[in-house]
Amino acid sequence: MPLASHHPHRVEIFAFAGAQILDVTGPAQVFATANDLTPRGSPARYEIAVVSLLPEIVTSAGIVLKAAAPDGEDALGTLIVSGGYGVDAARADGALIDWVRRRAARASRVASVCSGALLLAEAGLLDGRRAVTHWQRCAEFARRYPAVHLDPDPIFVRDGAIWTSAGVTAGIDLALAMVEADHGRTLALAVARQLVVFLKRPGGQAQFSTALAFQEADATFETLHSWIAANLHRDLSLPALAEQAGMSLRTFCRRYRRSTGRTPAESVEMIRLESARRSLEDGASVARTAARCGFGSTETMRRVFLQRLNVGPNAYRERFTRS
Repeated sequence: MPLASHHPHRVEIFAFAGAQILDVTGPAQVFATANDLTPRGSPARYEIAVVSLLPEIVTSAGIVLKAAAPDGEDALGTLIVSGGYGVDAARADGALIDWVRRRAARASRVASVCSGALLLAEAGLLDGRRAVTHWQRCAEFARRYPAVHLDPDPIFVRDGAIWTSAGVTAGIDLALAMVEADHGRTLALAVARQLVVFLKRPGGQAQFSTALAFQEADATFETLHSWIAANLHRDLSLPALAEQAGMSLRTFCRRYRRSTGRTPAESVEMIRLESARRSLEDGASVARTAARCGFGSTETMRRVFLQRLNVGPNAYRERFTRS
């Protein structure tokens, strides 16, 4: 529901020693730019404050941020909890967690950026809710907080009045989505254009790409992966891949699984899906995308999208096409 324009919506961004600076400044700049785009003579849309239990925050980048003393009693619109390398020490600070819990109770909307979800979970604010955090902390998060329905893939997740986002710059996507929820798509798109970023639509986009995941794996088959991505329309059967890799079929299957942890067929599907996502985001039709990416039929592509992304290609295209 759009916010009334006559009162600024107070946004507090909570930081701690060792917080990641973009977790704080990324969302802050989105809301500040929304204010910059406010018509002359109109009140600011957002009142933005960086708050902390400390008067100054030394971020993980070594840059010092001045913070306002938090007021735990006054109501506020949005509380955003940052993340960063200092999150483990922050999580062990009982007074800090207690403040987060009490302050969240006074907020209309609560959010986290990156590993800040660990602080919300420690405070019990995510129990029974769907949430996301930085992909590097997902395994630990799932072990520590089994009552939270962790989804490791999306850029951000909204579950009622609780929002969580993935790594670092995902906080910008989350803040843009908040601006859109508060004031509509036109303003959110204007902010995105001003900041020279894409306006992300709610949910569904993976935190990191298939290409990045493959780059982090054993480099033995890096050339093969590049060849697959450039030849999605060709025969990518096991014999064809083995021949391209210069190995016997048996040796190829054994070494590939040992090197990557997946089968060649799974990798081909993932690379096809990655290419299809980019194609749909660029506005190509579903039929053209299915043919270009070697799925054989739109129905085959639909099944892969539903299995891996929980959304069909038509809905994905509608949601993520770049404006």
